[in-house]
Amino acid sequence: SSTMSLSEAEVQSARGAWEKIYVDAEDNGTTVLVRMFTEHPDTKSYFTHFKGMDSAEEMKQSDQVRGHGKKVFSAINDMVQHLDNSEAFLGIVNPLGKKHATQLKIDPKNFRVICDIILQLMEEKFGGDCKASFEKVTNEICTHLNDVYKEVGW
Repeated sequence: SSTMSLSEAEVQSARGAWEKIYVDAEDNGTTVLVRMFTEHPDTKSYFTHFKGMDSAEEMKQSDQVRGHGKKVFSAINDMVQHLDNSEAFLGIVNPLGKKHATQLKIDPKNFRVICDIILQLMEEKFGGDCKASFEKVTNEICTHLNDVYKEVGW
């Protein structure tokens, strides 16, 4: 599996971009999930307790949606902290990928969906430069998660 392809400068600017959105991890994580469920309703089927929720408002209020939004952001945060150490980075990505592939049976295309929504939110809140400096990171994350899926024979 490929190693990290980010320069030290890219890592620094990606961390700066991520910090802006991570300050409000729960709210922003919730926004990202609610958008995903709204724009890609098939993703709701993975979360049995979200099935009956149709309105974005109802989802935003849900403790489970909020909790998972925070969890997603916290996992990405761990990865962002280890962008300059591929061993540590893969130590986070590999178990996460395995769990989603084998236990949760999540289609890996949904990682890209989530990453794209995060980039979209970054651009709306902080502008195009912020989005651009984080784009490479989302590509790394999705590439490595897809590698894990291949390894487990998805």
